[in-house]
Amino acid sequence: MTNPFEQEDGIYHVLVNAEGQYSLWPAYLDVPDGWEACVKDEKRKVCLEYIETNWRDMRPESLKQTEPAKM
Repeated sequence: MTNPFEQEDGIYHVLVNAEGQYSLWPAYLDVPDGWEACVKDEKRKVCLEYIETNWRDMRPESLKQTEPAKM
């Protein structure tokens, strides 16, 4: 069986949680509790580009509030 997160021709969602963390998620799986789809039913490449463009600071929101960004 192949990894469902690595199927180039698969259809995916981009999920985001309350901490501002993103995840690529196979569209055929239920969205886990605590996560919300911000992009739905797109090709893997589109989802990965969205994540790369929008998730610029990998720190969780709770840490960003207490620690300044390092450049």
